[in-house]
Amino acid sequence: MRFTNREMAARLLADELRRFNGQRPLVLGVPRGGVPMAKVVADHLGCDFDVVLVQKLRTPGAPDLAMGAVDEAGQVFRFGARTAVSPELYADEVAEQVAEIRRRRQVYSAVRAPLSATGHTAIIVDDGLATGASMVAAIRSVRGQRPLRIVAAVPVAPTSALDLARAYADEVVCLNTPRLFFALRDFYDDFTPVDDSEVVALLNARQAGE
Repeated sequence: MRFTNREMAARLLADELRRFNGQRPLVLGVPRGGVPMAKVVADHLGCDFDVVLVQKLRTPGAPDLAMGAVDEAGQVFRFGARTAVSPELYADEVAEQVAEIRRRRQVYSAVRAPLSATGHTAIIVDDGLATGASMVAAIRSVRGQRPLRIVAAVPVAPTSALDLARAYADEVVCLNTPRLFFALRDFYDDFTPVDDSEVVALLNARQAGE
């Protein structure tokens, strides 16, 4: 299965999640690619959406390889023996990514204060999983808000990443689990990067009730 773009993927996800229509879940997008998708899903379910801020921890010398991920509170999820990195380099990477999360929070909160998932079903949306580290960090972050349940929803992911997400989420929804997986972009015709200005515009539109 290939997707024309994130909007198409989000519409298909929303169809899989239609049982939540009328239950007022909170849809949370993982910046930045998951945010426009979260907006589409929320519109279809008639509920609100927001962001959950996490950052991948990049392996020094191989930035596409994730060591793990960190959330807004600085809570780290790290793969065990996947990478051998000195404590100093590891600490530097965590600090850099936490600083980026704080920068984004400042930018996004200028539009609207964060919404709480307390008492709601939280549906965490991303444009796909590669390792699953960022989704796990997002789930752990949202779990601290005491939602009713957490649903991880993505268009595409390898089996290994889905198995990891299932260990932390109450439910996982995935449209495509390919046997061969190299990169998310391979499953989209248009995988244009999403920038902060687009995220701010989406949050601003939701604030205005559009």
